Amino acid sequence: MRYFFFLALALLTCACSRPRETPAAPSDDSRSAVPPPEPAPPPAAAPDPRKVIAVFGDSISAGYGLSQGQSFPDDMQKDLDADHRSFHVVNLGISGDTTDGGVSRIDSATSLHPAIVLLELGGNDGLRGMPVTATRANLEKMIVAFQGARAKVVLAGMTLPPNYGPDYIRDFQQIYTDLAAKYKLILIPFLMQDIITRDLRYIQGDGIHPTAAGSEIIAHTVLHAMNPLLR
Repeated sequence: MRYFFFLALALLTCACSRPRETPAAPSDDSRSAVPPPEPAPPPAAAPDPRKVIAVFGDSISAGYGLSQGQSFPDDMQKDLDADHRSFHVVNLGISGDTTDGGVSRIDSATSLHPAIVLLELGGNDGLRGMPVTATRANLEKMIVAFQGARAKVVLAGMTLPPNYGPDYIRDFQQIYTDLAAKYKLILIPFLMQDIITRDLRYIQGDGIHPTAAGSEIIAHTVLHAMNPLLR
């Protein structure tokens, strides 16, 4: 028994006197394997304080067939900046869009809280021969929604090629006249009125869409009509 007592005491003494192990310092190789800290994220861009002009349209607005920066909304922004007017033009044009499509995406414009909306839709409805009652109803829904969001609406009218027949063309054009009168809107009777009678350098080969030069003229047409709302 005494033998076991002295053996246990010896083991306990050795355990107490053993120096504590410290973690080994990392080698140069292990230090180099540690990934560097992530860079700080860039500061968030300040929100644009300018009032928004939303251009809610189809391929005419979207700049179909043109290089980036050549659509008439781009030219509107250039003209507004040159005149030191504090407005931000947001291009919500989608090529091929109809008034049905416009109704489905109204929220994309109202979420911007625009001060002014240029409503440029309906041309594709006419080219597809859609019933004028449906086009009228869709445009009216959009006008009501935009005015409900406290935006001033400028309505861009459109016409159709002669082969659609005088009755259909008359009824189609009347949509814009009637809605502008009913909701007290600024009306541009025909958005392309200032380029359609000029030489062909203002219209693309398809006979429908403006060239870059034509887009500059349309921008002037729109801003001239919109001028009372910009003051």
